[in-house]
Amino acid sequence: MRTLYDLAKADPWFRRFAIFCRVALAASFLPTGFVKIMGQRFAEGLPHNNPLGHYFDALLQTGYYYTFIGITQVVIAILLLVPRTALLGVVMYFPLIINITVLTYATRFDGTRLITMMLLGCIYLLVWDYDRLKYLLPIKQSSAPTFERTANTGRLRLYFFGGVLAILTFIIGGTFYLYEITPGNEEAECRNQCPSSKNPKACQVFCDCIYQKGQSLDSSLATYKKAKGQRHH
Repeated sequence: MRTLYDLAKADPWFRRFAIFCRVALAASFLPTGFVKIMGQRFAEGLPHNNPLGHYFDALLQTGYYYTFIGITQVVIAILLLVPRTALLGVVMYFPLIINITVLTYATRFDGTRLITMMLLGCIYLLVWDYDRLKYLLPIKQSSAPTFERTANTGRLRLYFFGGVLAILTFIIGGTFYLYEITPGNEEAECRNQCPSSKNPKACQVFCDCIYQKGQSLDSSLATYKKAKGQRHH
């Protein structure tokens, strides 16, 4: 395993992919950070009655804590873009993206796929700098084995990037079947799923609870399940 890691570190393709991940992660935090610093609601297009919209509305009311989050995101983005500080940026990025990922899954947000990809990109960067991070981990360190740097890494590239493609396909395809019903990013999206639903009327009830009555996601799901049960009687 160590030999494969060293081969990947010496390969320019993996190095370029690490740079791509750093830039992509920085690009994800810069605009969102500036929005918070300017005191604007993040994701303004998301309805207030959307489950995630409730969260953003509440977060906006937290005063300088909201600004602090924005400043933190911008600082992390800058750290990611500077090679000497990139590792610090990744380490700071990781707990934030974990929190965001759990949040999007908990609220059944449609952008969950992209957030999951961001998390995986961050994990790749942590692994990429394992040779520096390992000294912070409570594991026994062993001497690195020698290897031929002239070894052909073509097969390693094929396996890795093929695996990346497979994971992306799984994320994009798998999330379609993750939930029976979702609130969507707006009321129209919520109602568009109803005709193909097994319980169209119950689906409409769910959308009413979310966007017309402003109920929480858990409460709306409970009403949805109750409406499904009534349909079968």
